[in-house]
Amino acid sequence: MKCNARRRVLSGLVLAFAAGSSLGQSQSGSRSEQAAPVAASRVQSADAAASKVQNSDYVIGEGDVLAISVWKEADLTKTIPVRFDGKISLPLIGEVQAGGRTPGQLEGDITEKLKSFINSPVVSVLVQEVKSKNFNILGEVAKPGSYSVAVAPTVMDAIAAAGGFRDFAKKSGVYVLRTTPDGHQTRLNFNYKEFVKGKNPEQNVKLEANDSIIVP
Repeated sequence: MKCNARRRVLSGLVLAFAAGSSLGQSQSGSRSEQAAPVAASRVQSADAAASKVQNSDYVIGEGDVLAISVWKEADLTKTIPVRFDGKISLPLIGEVQAGGRTPGQLEGDITEKLKSFINSPVVSVLVQEVKSKNFNILGEVAKPGSYSVAVAPTVMDAIAAAGGFRDFAKKSGVYVLRTTPDGHQTRLNFNYKEFVKGKNPEQNVKLEANDSIIVP
């Protein structure tokens, strides 16, 4: 009788251990299954972001900082600013025109030049910092200074980027100074008080490189 009792106790312990082990594996598997889509999503997001920059229609300008990489060629992988003449200089191929080109076009230009030195070069060009298309905002704003048109494309965006108006700003007298291609300066008025009431929405103009916004 005692032997049978011992066997029943041992059998119960074995079954309990097996059940606990199975439950642990099930929970672990569930966590892995939950983590897998998250990890995949992060990889896809990173790939999408890189693709968006690389295939952008953005036109490179003077002062922009480019991240240029050539697969398996560490000496040709560089972070380099675009000079004031719109060119960059790379090992083997020398000067290359970057200004006025999109990242994709510049990739093609560098690839063609490298074919004389490297078999089937794989080139990547990313705009790491946008510095060529900046505007200035001056006067009665919290943070006057220079900002990128890519970050703040309109007058309202610019005011927000600069931290908004100071207490005594003349909100109805804001204006944009813009230099035309022939060297003349034009003044574009912006009445904030009217704009927030829905009047003259067209005065919230698209900003251009070297515009100056004055907040009296």
